[in-house]
Amino acid sequence: MVLKIINATEAKVGTNIIVDGHPCVVKKIDISKTGKHGHAKARIEAVGLITGNKKVFVVPGHDRLEVPMVDKRKGQVLSKSEGKASVMDMESFETLDIDCPEKEVCDSLEESGNCEYWDIEGTKIIKRKL
Repeated sequence: MVLKIINATEAKVGTNIIVDGHPCVVKKIDISKTGKHGHAKARIEAVGLITGNKKVFVVPGHDRLEVPMVDKRKGQVLSKSEGKASVMDMESFETLDIDCPEKEVCDSLEESGNCEYWDIEGTKIIKRKL
């Protein structure tokens, strides 16, 4: 579910966008103004929110970019295993099995400790320990 659509020139560093169907965060953007009858171009460097892959692309400034819905929530860690953790949501009290892609974050999690997880377009990942 896409919340809003923005022009490529409206994207700033830190803006979440969808690139090739994957949610990404903008790390660098260069906007070039071209000649008398040309259009502005935006060179965008983005890093995937889930995978961490870097993507670099150039689009016309008037192209539309989709902004994904990112829901940041808190949960309590019930148990953890290799790259996954069982987390109870602090608001709805439902139990979820959530991936933890970053090894240092996964190692720092403690049972009965709190964490922050993100729901990005239906995909849930643990981002940090609280």
